[in-house]
Amino acid sequence: MKWGTLFDIARVKELINELDEVSMENDFWSDIENAQKTSQKLKGYKELVDKYDKLCMSYEDLFILIEMASEEDDKELATEIKQSAQDFQNNYAQMHIATLLDEEYDKNNAILELHPGAGGTEACDWVSMLLRMYTRWAESRGFKVEMLDYLDGEEAGVKSVTLQIDGENAYGYLKSEKGIHRLVRISPFDSSGRRHTSFASCDVMPQITDEVEIDIRTEDLRIDTYRATGAGGQHINTTDSAVRITHIPTHIIVQCQNERSQIQNREKAMQMLRAKLYEKQKQDHRDTLDGIRGEKKDIAWGSQIRSYVFHPYNLVKDHRTLQETGNTGAVMDGDIDKFMNTYLGWIHQRD
Repeated sequence: MKWGTLFDIARVKELINELDEVSMENDFWSDIENAQKTSQKLKGYKELVDKYDKLCMSYEDLFILIEMASEEDDKELATEIKQSAQDFQNNYAQMHIATLLDEEYDKNNAILELHPGAGGTEACDWVSMLLRMYTRWAESRGFKVEMLDYLDGEEAGVKSVTLQIDGENAYGYLKSEKGIHRLVRISPFDSSGRRHTSFASCDVMPQITDEVEIDIRTEDLRIDTYRATGAGGQHINTTDSAVRITHIPTHIIVQCQNERSQIQNREKAMQMLRAKLYEKQKQDHRDTLDGIRGEKKDIAWGSQIRSYVFHPYNLVKDHRTLQETGNTGAVMDGDIDKFMNTYLGWIHQRD
């Protein structure tokens, strides 16, 4: 089948044989770190082949059902065929999208930050809505969501929030969400019932492990501790456990208050700093290649990647891919895979 070429199954099987031979060597486990990486890679390749084999089997089963239904004129089989065809399409689409997650850190966990922009209290409320949307999306995939930092809005909503989302390809999918998100709705905070436009920024970074070389000198860091605030359990407001780290050369600031101890919060904050410095290195490299200096866009009109319109009609539209849907309720409940998948296809075609 042509799918084998699309998913490069022949090459994957070659890699499985090569890694199987490596794993059988007597000194394989002498370097535990490399052995674990090799084992994980081997597991991923075998899972891909297994999914491909199951896809082929379901395709063959589908045609057997079609032949049976044609011969017997069985209406019940027609219903089963329809469901089987839908399942096949879904599984095929998932495998196809997985082939697009081929950048260096796509398989990593993700760190996601949300901040309000133009719109005041409205924008803070919009951040809380996006927080719920991404949390529901992650939970629907079985991903773990951990809140690293949280700050309430002055009147309502959320002023800032940082999440760590753990799961296979978490960063690969969520990188599509990086940018400005625009909301148009009738304001629940406006007694006159007027329509308001609000903005929020979403920043997404891969969780960077210690094996990646990011030059962080101790003398370049300013580390402050403070008493944690907001939702976080009984330990909140009892000790100065929250940690804020400032990277002096770049003026990058990260903070974490979710963990129970100052040491744990410091470790999490350092992970966030590594991720931000990695993203900055990537952006600096892109700016050099483009021959321009990166210009940070305002969190306001004209720079949004996606619009969510609740009035005078219902529409969510991505301005990069032109993917859209009128089912705003489903989107806000975390049904955003269609936007992520379309983005992955779009970015590969563009590149």
